[in-house]
Amino acid sequence: MRSRITKLLAAVAALGLTLGLGACEGRIPEPQAAPADVDQIPDLTEEQESKIRASILETLDQATQNMSGDGLSARVTGPMLDVRNSAITVGKATGGLDKTNTIPSDMMQTVIPVDSGWPRTVYTITTTTEDQQSQRLLVFTQDSPRQNYKLWGVARLFAGAQLPRFTVPEIGTQMGLPNDTGLVATPQEAVERYADVLQNGANSEFADQFADDSLRQTIASVAQTVQEGMERNNGTQTQMFTVVPDAIKIMRSSDGGDLVVAQINSEWTRAAGDGRESLPASDEEQALFGDGTATSTMKVTYVNIVALYVPPEDSGEQITAVGAERKPIKVEAI
Repeated sequence: MRSRITKLLAAVAALGLTLGLGACEGRIPEPQAAPADVDQIPDLTEEQESKIRASILETLDQATQNMSGDGLSARVTGPMLDVRNSAITVGKATGGLDKTNTIPSDMMQTVIPVDSGWPRTVYTITTTTEDQQSQRLLVFTQDSPRQNYKLWGVARLFAGAQLPRFTVPEIGTQMGLPNDTGLVATPQEAVERYADVLQNGANSEFADQFADDSLRQTIASVAQTVQEGMERNNGTQTQMFTVVPDAIKIMRSSDGGDLVVAQINSEWTRAAGDGRESLPASDEEQALFGDGTATSTMKVTYVNIVALYVPPEDSGEQITAVGAERKPIKVEAI
């Protein structure tokens, strides 16, 4: 029989770990014309982006219909490949993909690179879903001129998120670098510091550099609720957040900042205490654990795709998380 704490975990995981389900109430700034000194033009058009997006979504839809990840790697890569394969595994056990995996086919804005080299990155912001879930920020990447664009990441935008301005697609936007300067932190530093804030909360030495956001609130609230239950049985929990090397995409905004999308993996380890078994805490975890044999300790690996706006250094602004995707990809007894 499951203990009281296991039931508590299940309720918390089912309700607390869903991000951005409401419609995005923020606004996407109108695209701006390019500065006069920009003389490059993008090789990709809005029409081509639309065809790329349609082809990728067709691949995702086919995988969903077949409930199989076979063929996904042709148009999906990076953290999104792990996330979608995990969603399919869960869907097989639960009777279909959770609605948080929905990606609308229509878009509100696309950010097309002006850079002539590779790899290339394209950002596209979708409409809300039919059931009024928030808009998605899609990240497409092309590693070489002879390869297809692939879906690298998806972040669900937070309600009220304010995105920076970008130039119109016909003019194009410059891609950024992990060591971009002139910002309150380099993109790489921003991601590393945000991982520390996710792990340590208000105790992080970088906490005051970041505006509060839905992902931080959710993780902190769930951890607190679970901790209160576990302490009754002398149980423990830990979460470790790790930045994935080179898993970062950057576009420079016309506001002078960078919109950064990066992968941060995390491991949530739960020890039941008092000789109890640590069991899966949600339908997602149960599906991923499958027929595994429970022990006193369970470790759940998450992929966190985070979108951060890093403002200019003279702006007086904090770094702001504008969207995220958080999904379990592995559950194991240890």
